[in-house]
Amino acid sequence: MKSRKNAWKAMSLYSAILAQLTGSVLIGIFAGRWLDGIWNSEPLGLIVGLLIGLAAGIFSMLRTVKYFDSEE
Repeated sequence: MKSRKNAWKAMSLYSAILAQLTGSVLIGIFAGRWLDGIWNSEPLGLIVGLLIGLAAGIFSMLRTVKYFDSEE
């Protein structure tokens, strides 16, 4: 029974990490493209938005892993 509980906990951790990374990167990309349209700076906003989204996703992932690790 304990191994089944650990499997569900691992799957929930992986899906939370995937959702956070994907969401952060997509929000960064769309925000960068939107700023490119406003400021007419075609690739710069996209690149900066992607990097900021990736950094936010990694930070969020680290917080989630720390939370899941502290429950044990």
